[in-house]
Parts: sequence; structure tokens; C-alpha cells
Amino acid sequence: MTRSTVSGATAISRSRRSRVLGRLVFLGPGLTYLIVLLLIPLVLVLSYAFFRRGRFGGVIYELTGENFTRLVDPLYLDVVLGSLKLATAATLIALLFGYPTAYLIARLPAKWKTIALIAIVLPFWTNFLIRIYAWIVLLSGPGLVNTLLGKLGLGPFEFLYNDGAIVTGLIYSYLPLMVLPLYAAIEKLDPQLREASANLGAKPARTFVSVTLPLTLPGVITGCMFVFVPSFGNFVIPELLGGGRSIMVGNLIRDQFLTARDWPFGATLAMALIAVLIVLLLLQAWSARRA
Repeated sequence: MTRSTVSGATAISRSRRSRVLGRLVFLGPGLTYLIVLLLIPLVLVLSYAFFRRGRFGGVIYELTGENFTRLVDPLYLDVVLGSLKLATAATLIALLFGYPTAYLIARLPAKWKTIALIAIVLPFWTNFLIRIYAWIVLLSGPGLVNTLLGKLGLGPFEFLYNDGAIVTGLIYSYLPLMVLPLYAAIEKLDPQLREASANLGAKPARTFVSVTLPLTLPGVITGCMFVFVPSFGNFVIPELLGGGRSIMVGNLIRDQFLTARDWPFGATLAMALIAVLIVLLLLQAWSARRA
């Protein structure tokens, strides 16, 4: 091997090390954040799922699988099914309101689109708890809604502390997450396709079912996932608007950690919830690739 060949190989090696070092410098803060605040807590919670609960709380480090068998207990399955029902209802109603809203925004002139999109995300500029407490003020017995209904000779009605109040809170909180991906999907739709459908004699309803809806289906699926996932694990809205009468999975996990002090079973529930959400996100990614 000649001296020039050795010198060239050394230069290539130094160049590779420089590139790797440069990538580590840029990726280091993000990787550190993910490892410290996501990966390590996740591994810790997963490990607790395989241990026993102490008599007075805490963790006994003896391996067991009984936490996983408790998952199929009818008591906890009812909570899961109840959470599925409320999250599904919130998702479907959000889709029902979100699709026409996104469609109208996409057809607005450019300057009005910006104003409409700002109006959609405007609630996120206010603290989440403040917005939920505002609903309590509106829907309470002497609140604004019952006052207006009273002037019309109606009511008063019990709007708070039931499943309807929970679904209302979930829809209000996550409706922007439905509208934005739907708007992006509708905005990308080529208007010539709708014109071609109309020129071929299709009525607006047929054009929507055969052209618009199939081509915007990835946005529909993404919006549904964005609403369903946080709704399924939410525990603040059921506590405040539901008055604790309806327990969702998020409430159950919180109670296991803070009230029952059964950390192993709480960790098992949390991991089961994460597994379900990962499966749903994988299905959403798979459907987006096929679209």
C-alpha cells in the first residue's frame, strides 16, 4: 500500500468522524430529551407492571403476572368499554361538525382562510383548565344557558355531571385537531376533479361521495385519530364536567397511582393504554401510506 493510499484512507476516516460528530451535536439535545423524559420513564413504568403491590402501597420486587390477568376483570373492562363509547361519540360528532367547517374554510378567499384558521386555533391560546371551567359556568344550574332557556319558558335542565357534558367538553377541546388535518386534505384536492365529475353529469352529492370523500379520507382518518387518542385517555374533563360519575381509563389509572397506591396495576393499565394507542397510530400510518 502506497503512502498516498494511506493518506487518502485517513482523510476519508476523518471526514466520516466529523460527519458523525456533527450529527451527534445536532441530535444530542433531542436524543437526551427523549431518553431522559420518555424512554427511561417508560421502561420504569413497564418494569413496575411485573411486580407486586405492597400491603400498604409501594412496590414489592417479586415477579408476577397477576396484574395482566386483572386487566380482563369485568369491572375494568366496563371502564374501558365506557371510555371507548365516550371517545367514539366525541370523535364522530367532531367529524360531523369538523368536515363541513374545513370544507367551507378551504373554499374561502385567501385572506379569509387565514382569519378562519386563526379562529380555529384561538382556543389553544387559553389554558385548558380555564376553558373547561368556563363550560362549568355556562352549563351550571344558574348559568348562562339555563338563564336564557328560562327566559324562553324552558328548563332549567341538568347539563352538567353526565356523559353528555363529558362528550361536549371533549368535542370542544379537540375539534381543532379534527378541522386542521381535514382542511389540509381538502385544500390539496384538485378542483378540476370535481369539475370533471360535474361535467360528466354527477350531482353535487354524488361528486362528494365518489370524488371528494375518498380523496380526503387520509385527512378524515388523521383527524379521527387526533380526537380519539386524547379523548380515550382523558381524565380532567370526566372529573370536572362529569363530576366523577363516569370513570374513564385515565381516571382509573390516576386512582391506582394516587388513591389505591397500587402502582404495579396502575403501570399495567398505563402500558395497556399505550399499546392500544400505538396499534391505532400504526393503523393510521398504514392507511395513510395506502391512500
